[in-house]
Amino acid sequence: MGYQKRLMGVFLWMYLISCFSFIGGVNGSRNESDSSAVKGVVVIHGKSSIGKIDNDFVCATIDWWPPQKCDYGKCSWGHASLLNLDLNNKILLNAIRAFSPLKIRLGGTLQDKVIYETKENRQTCTPFVLNSKVMFGFSHGCLPMKRWDELNSFFQKAGVNVIFGLNALTGRSFKYGTAVGPWNYANAESFIRYTVRRNYTIHGWELGNELCGTGVGTRVTADQYANDVIVLRKIVDDVYRKVEPKPLVIAPGGFYDANWFKEFLNKSGKSANVVTHHIYNLGPGVDDHITEKILNPSYLDGVAGTFSSLKNVLQGSATSAKAWVGESGGAYNSGHHLVSDAFADSFWYLDQLGMSATYGTESYCRQTLIGGNYGLLNTTTFMPNPDYYSALLWHRLMGGRVLSTTFYETKKIRTYAHCAKESTGITILFLNLDNSTTVNTQVALNFAKKPVSHVGKSLRREYHLTAKDGNIHSQTMLLNGNILSVNSDGAIPQLNPIYVDSSKPIIVGPLSIVFVHIPDAAVLACS
Repeated sequence: MGYQKRLMGVFLWMYLISCFSFIGGVNGSRNESDSSAVKGVVVIHGKSSIGKIDNDFVCATIDWWPPQKCDYGKCSWGHASLLNLDLNNKILLNAIRAFSPLKIRLGGTLQDKVIYETKENRQTCTPFVLNSKVMFGFSHGCLPMKRWDELNSFFQKAGVNVIFGLNALTGRSFKYGTAVGPWNYANAESFIRYTVRRNYTIHGWELGNELCGTGVGTRVTADQYANDVIVLRKIVDDVYRKVEPKPLVIAPGGFYDANWFKEFLNKSGKSANVVTHHIYNLGPGVDDHITEKILNPSYLDGVAGTFSSLKNVLQGSATSAKAWVGESGGAYNSGHHLVSDAFADSFWYLDQLGMSATYGTESYCRQTLIGGNYGLLNTTTFMPNPDYYSALLWHRLMGGRVLSTTFYETKKIRTYAHCAKESTGITILFLNLDNSTTVNTQVALNFAKKPVSHVGKSLRREYHLTAKDGNIHSQTMLLNGNILSVNSDGAIPQLNPIYVDSSKPIIVGPLSIVFVHIPDAAVLACS
């Protein structure tokens, strides 16, 4: 059997040499400092792109949860909600500005119990109150227009594309786990009109949170939801009649259910511009085996069926709506401390960004920007967690056109490639899930054009992400061996690459993440 595997390896190399253009020599030597290194090849299929993502593909959420929100006896939300977040924090401002722009979805479980304090609203504007006897564990709460003004002032200063989740349960009755009757849109419409009068720019209005399929807490039938989205479309068209650009209409903001989504799309026509779904494929935050799931390629592959099915449903419908992941935090119920907010989570997070993009997802909203254990920023200190830097590198390096890739050697290496962002060439993302093996990788280009000519050596840019002291449960991330941290002024650090001779193999160390920008990798899809 060993002989057969070696023989197959020889044939593979011969095949690759005959069919592809290589960046770097095919006889590149092993990493001399690591005798355990093995060789690998990543093939970039560059004839045409397989998908397209938004320029602001990376998106994050800000939720409504008060400090009293607790999971498994631990309260991890602090003052991170839309109602109490410190908008004067310098790190928060700088962290968002670093994306220029960052798409932020405002919403979550309690959005369907929010009342907007417009002049037409007759109810007293009171905060959410903990009440274990009511749906979602909290009373109705209120968004004061003064706070909405403050938020929009901050969003404009920070450079935010705002997605707002509207209160879709208003006016309904509840029977046997189903919210019955049409959406009472009066309060939402007055809120939208107030927003337009104040000249606040909204990128999209989303209706409801996790009410599709079987729902979370309660559900709305696909037929009724379709009617409600048609109403929202009419409101947006009317209120924004003389306003450009017009915001997107987004729905349904819940977990994917193929039959429900098919019916919704068939009955809502072209009312929705974006179809959003939520993903928490790592299970409950209390699970002690989340890290094992993250480092298991077969487990990570399990969610591909959801992306594929939704892509097929959208292609089979009459709509031109695009797919987004509207909320995804990995592990639900606030995540898991020292996993969701540690280096380990970046393997899951970046794999999700890469995988979703290959299936036509045009934007991916991370739960959360701040709040819970899965925030990109620490809830108390506002300091960036490792996933923040992973998201920022993705945002800066991975362009809009998605390329098909194949990696040969081990299933523990996962690769994704895009045309480079605002530059020539391509960017490849490597995720090494193996805790002991270094992989020296050659890049093979299928349908390569003539490389850009240079005087002297051709150089590529590499960004190697590792955990402090090799501990993937560390909340400190290293870039090319240097600790990433904000300075005393709250400034986000520079994410500088190292420059490597393109003739050398790409060295992907154990339990490391590597972005590689190759300016000279000229493929047809990126021309």
